[in-house]
Amino acid sequence: MSNELFSVEGKTAVVTGGSRGVGLMIARGLVEAGAEVVISSRKLEPLEAAAAELAEIGKCTAVQADLSSQEGAVALAAAVRERFDRLDVLVNNAGANWGAPLADYPDGAWDRVLDTNVRGIFQLTVESLGLLRAAASEEDPARVINIGSVDGIRAPLTESYAYSASKAAVHQLTRHLAKRLASERITVNAIAPGPFPSKMMAFLLDDPDRRSVVEQQIPLGRVGEPDDVAGLTIFLASRAGAYLTGTVIPLDGGYTGAS
Repeated sequence: MSNELFSVEGKTAVVTGGSRGVGLMIARGLVEAGAEVVISSRKLEPLEAAAAELAEIGKCTAVQADLSSQEGAVALAAAVRERFDRLDVLVNNAGANWGAPLADYPDGAWDRVLDTNVRGIFQLTVESLGLLRAAASEEDPARVINIGSVDGIRAPLTESYAYSASKAAVHQLTRHLAKRLASERITVNAIAPGPFPSKMMAFLLDDPDRRSVVEQQIPLGRVGEPDDVAGLTIFLASRAGAYLTGTVIPLDGGYTGAS
């Protein structure tokens, strides 16, 4: 079996929310594997810092974008078109969360979370279709990889109602887009991560006692590591993953399978 089966060398990729957490793990993995990557994020300073760090390893540039609005999706896609004449891999990772007690859960949380986590994925994918079509072929389709969550598969422990609903929507949107775009040789899959070190999970994982409780619920006994999500992304982006579309893959150490 040739190593080229799992190669993303020379591919072009966009990773939204790529300045930290799971997005940065994915971007780093793609850059280290030889892809040319654009990362985006709302906050400019950490975005530029992450891009500079990754540029020391390989090819990476930054584009500031707020994907909670259609204007943000349009602007990011336009910036990518200025850099690339094709887009091999679009990783829709940018997301928002909001936690509050049930009786106090604010209406505005729904707008913010759903606009970013669901509408943002849809709008950026649509805006990127021209570049994805330019990269697509029978042997090696263009790839859209959406980042969902195990919270969209089973009810979470925290009171994050809009977030879990949005991630379930991401999973169904993935299936719907996969069915529509298969004939154009564009695959669409979702990764549903379990607990990974990130700002979103810091309140659980930075506290040793809380982290222990989380790890006890995971059959493999640990939280996710950067190579776990980078490896699955590279598989989906390489020729090894060319025949896979419309799937939602839990990346959770057995957490959802054991529930």
